[in-house]
Amino acid sequence: MNYDINRPPNRFENETGDDWAHQFEQASTCEPVAHTHKTPKSKGPDKMNSFAIALQTNFRSPAAAERREETLPTSKSELEQRYHRVRRFSEKLCETLEPEDFVVQTMPEASPTKWHLAHTSWFFETFVLKKFLADYDSMHPQFAYLFNSYYNAVGPFYSRPHRGLLSRPTVKEVFHYRADVDLFVSNLIESADEQLLTKLEPILILGLHHEQQHQELMLTDIKNVFWQNPLRPAFRKRDEIEISPAPPVEWLKYAEGIYWVGHAGRDFSYDNEGPRHRALVPAFGLASRLVTNADFLAFMEDGGYRRPELWLSLGWNAVKERGWESPLYWEKRDGEWFTMTLAGMTELVPEEPVCHVSLFEADACARWSGARLPTEEEWETASSGLPLRGNFVESDIFHVSPLASPASAGKPAQMFGDVWEWTRSSYSPYPGYSAAPGALGEYNGKFMCNQYVLRGGSCATSQSHIRRTYRNFFPPDARWQFTGIRLAKDLI
Repeated sequence: MNYDINRPPNRFENETGDDWAHQFEQASTCEPVAHTHKTPKSKGPDKMNSFAIALQTNFRSPAAAERREETLPTSKSELEQRYHRVRRFSEKLCETLEPEDFVVQTMPEASPTKWHLAHTSWFFETFVLKKFLADYDSMHPQFAYLFNSYYNAVGPFYSRPHRGLLSRPTVKEVFHYRADVDLFVSNLIESADEQLLTKLEPILILGLHHEQQHQELMLTDIKNVFWQNPLRPAFRKRDEIEISPAPPVEWLKYAEGIYWVGHAGRDFSYDNEGPRHRALVPAFGLASRLVTNADFLAFMEDGGYRRPELWLSLGWNAVKERGWESPLYWEKRDGEWFTMTLAGMTELVPEEPVCHVSLFEADACARWSGARLPTEEEWETASSGLPLRGNFVESDIFHVSPLASPASAGKPAQMFGDVWEWTRSSYSPYPGYSAAPGALGEYNGKFMCNQYVLRGGSCATSQSHIRRTYRNFFPPDARWQFTGIRLAKDLI
């Protein structure tokens, strides 16, 4: 890979492919591959095999676990193409940024764009290159401290709230780091035999989904950065879209039953999506569409932010302590509401789904509406059989869209894309779940406390990344993600 240090660092040479289904099959021991980067040997604890085995166990339903057919691994070219496509999409998202934009951190929960770009590269260096290249030694060993996020088993890491203080390495150096990692990964894939490819592939695919998560965070974090700037710059201009009146809410009814919940099959999923299990779901109703800005304005105009009886106790405390009077990014100017988008400040569109609301706000709005939030089991039940289509990041809109047309009769609309939908379900392990040993076992399990589950993906989520069983999670006061509301109610 040739990289010109004199041109913008977010331009790369190749454009390549996407998507596959992983196989976590035989986790037999493989010898690392030698390469031409002659440096002292560096090898960490051999924890990858147990991680792959644990994922293999968690990602199968009982029926699937009984049939472990031998399948061929993804071809080298397919794997390498998908790797480069995902990696280059991160850089494509940076095309409109200036160097000053890459380093700003506006709150402890967010990270600078430069940090995201470096961290995702550190992930591949740590869990792929150091594992599978026999004589690999990092060209930037100090990056292990700067760009480790939270993996205690790997080693110490830099303070998350202070990532914005890292003026060095420079943005250009981070892009060079990415290019170096990409070159080593490409060489590793091309030189791998079938046995090594079988071991290498699941870790690479995990890393690519990890990068897609950070692509969404890059967008939500830079949106907060630009909102904090009085100039309110635009990340990316967008075209005007046609707006139709929002249809009235219909209550779709779902019968009581014992339903399968969690991921099944051999395609990729995170460990927190399994094990697949049965759950008793009482009869419930689900709103046919998302709560719109107009709906939420009605809640506000009826004193929604001034009525403690509508709020959970912690939510009411947040309203008082933080001065919440509207969703994040809303501003009232001369009696009219505006909102910050990635295209800059725009007039509030009543027909758009409301977004950037916390669980507390979603719960209060639901209570005011005489409804509630769905459980994640209800949401997954209602989404069964629906196509994974919607307004995702590939739409290049980077904002929520009004409902273009009602869904098919008896089916909920906008279940995927636009906004992550809050559920009333605490983020906790499924029956039989156990985190894998080693560093990668820290990916999800240790966060199963004081967070709530969201479903469906958003306008900043990659369509190739989302699944019906995907369990996103955030604290109940989080508002900077594209989070929205769908109502549910009991059927008695």
